[in-house]
Amino acid sequence: MIKIHMVCRPRILNDSKAASPAVSMIIITAATVVMIIVASTYALQLLIQQQAASEFSTVQKSILSFDDAVRDIAFDRGGSRSVRFTASFGNMFLLESDKTFAITEPTLGYNNEFTTAVIKYSMPYTLSSQNESPYIIGDAKGIVSSLTESAGQAYVKQESGSTNIFLNYRVRVNAEGTSHKMLNSSITVNYVDIFVIRLTCSTSSVIASDFDLTCKNVGLTTNQSSLYTVPSGGLITLSANIDGVSAGAVDIDLKAGEKVIFNLIIAEVRVST
Repeated sequence: MIKIHMVCRPRILNDSKAASPAVSMIIITAATVVMIIVASTYALQLLIQQQAASEFSTVQKSILSFDDAVRDIAFDRGGSRSVRFTASFGNMFLLESDKTFAITEPTLGYNNEFTTAVIKYSMPYTLSSQNESPYIIGDAKGIVSSLTESAGQAYVKQESGSTNIFLNYRVRVNAEGTSHKMLNSSITVNYVDIFVIRLTCSTSSVIASDFDLTCKNVGLTTNQSSLYTVPSGGLITLSANIDGVSAGAVDIDLKAGEKVIFNLIIAEVRVST
């Protein structure tokens, strides 16, 4: 008898071909979802950046309008004006006594010091600027003499993750021109006027919203210096120092040996919301 031995081998199911399309579909779907999320996030960030940049540009224009308002009422007793600001992404800050100015004429020994508030708008994004100069109004000088130069100083500054606009005011110096003789005296005196717009406020911040920023003249004073003798050469130099840093100087050409008096004219402008 012939015996036939049958060897039973375990049956191997080969489903790899069937499983492969399903796995591929899951991977493709997951990758697509991730790409959509990344693209959506980038698009949202880009949209926010564009909206923030648009607001920043609008605020710059409002700062220009506010500067006009301040200069209009600075030497108008009791004068007041308001400018509308719209802020959704950034915040406005009123910084009390943020800067200290020192005005000196070292040869004569003249010195006067005062503090001023600063207006700051801060955007919590780093925004690129196409302007080479950071100054919206004025320049780096803290003292000017030409009537064509604005007394305002507004500039853009990048700080750790934020873009900011600062507004404050510079000192303006003007000689009155023709010298005068003192009453009942033969002494000839030259008067040099030093005009200061001094911002005052209580330190505060304004949350993102629509708001009015108001400036009001709350005082106008003149402090007259002692009588000084113009040095040989006839040139006197008034220098500005801001927070301990030199910020420019103005030369005034007078006649040696004559007398000179400095009139410090301070316009107090209160800023509030």
